[in-house]
Amino acid sequence: MEQLLGIKLGCLFALLALTLGCGLTPICFKWFQIDAARGHHRRVLRLLGCISAGVFLGAGFMHMTAEALEEIESQIQKFVVQNRSTSERNSSGDADSAHMEYPYGELIISLGFFFIFFLESLALQCCPGAARGSTVQEEEWGGAHIFELHSHGHLPSPSKSPLRALVLLLSLSFHSVFEGLAVGLQPTVAATVQLCLAVLAHKGLVVFGVGMRLVQLGTRSRWAVFSILLLALMSPLGLAVGLAVTERDSEGGQGLAQAVLEGVAAGTFLYVTFLEILPRELASPEAPLAKWSCVAAGFAFMAFIALWA
Repeated sequence: MEQLLGIKLGCLFALLALTLGCGLTPICFKWFQIDAARGHHRRVLRLLGCISAGVFLGAGFMHMTAEALEEIESQIQKFVVQNRSTSERNSSGDADSAHMEYPYGELIISLGFFFIFFLESLALQCCPGAARGSTVQEEEWGGAHIFELHSHGHLPSPSKSPLRALVLLLSLSFHSVFEGLAVGLQPTVAATVQLCLAVLAHKGLVVFGVGMRLVQLGTRSRWAVFSILLLALMSPLGLAVGLAVTERDSEGGQGLAQAVLEGVAAGTFLYVTFLEILPRELASPEAPLAKWSCVAAGFAFMAFIALWA
């Protein structure tokens, strides 16, 4: 028991150190600031941004969405089994099968997507000035006019799209808490180490992408460091909660609430990925095949890590 506790404490500090290191690297080094980059340096940063976009895409589909769907289905099955044990009516079987066939997980993830869509639409409706340069931009390339949905141009100012940066951090924070909670609840040393290594493998790249995203949005260094620090504390916080409740069985209602929150976080993450990150990286017409390769490479790496996560 003491060995398992020591391993989990080591995992806690490893999650904290890796998140801080990977997240602060693009913030603290001027080499990653794309505004000051020129020529080959700027192209390399663009391709790194495409790799991070692929990582976000893979994290959204292969980790957050997959885990949310699995957890929601598991909790609904438990709920159905509990109802079946308390009810002995012959018609209950048909009702249970109807409950299981409905895609509740997909519905919850979609609600998270539309909730953030509604919040951003409400913000743009109440503050029309915030929509400048963020909803629809008309750019002139070679005499042709190209309309880009949800594009922010080449040199965004710090005031543009603060809501999406906040949503990205909040959704990742929710997911990080649940990841840490899963590590803290593992019953054996082998299971703890295996899950922690899987989390570390994809978390480093994701947090590095967050740091690059904050730099590209023009976030002030103080707020960027503060954001990464808060994000770094989420997984250790979840792990500590898992350690605290290891000896207690979680109630079904708590498990279902956690699954719903994880589904909403996955939906919000997908919203930011598809309407902010990917359009921003693919807006420029230069080297489209190279950008595709970088996005695919980032996604492929996250899909590979999903074999153990």
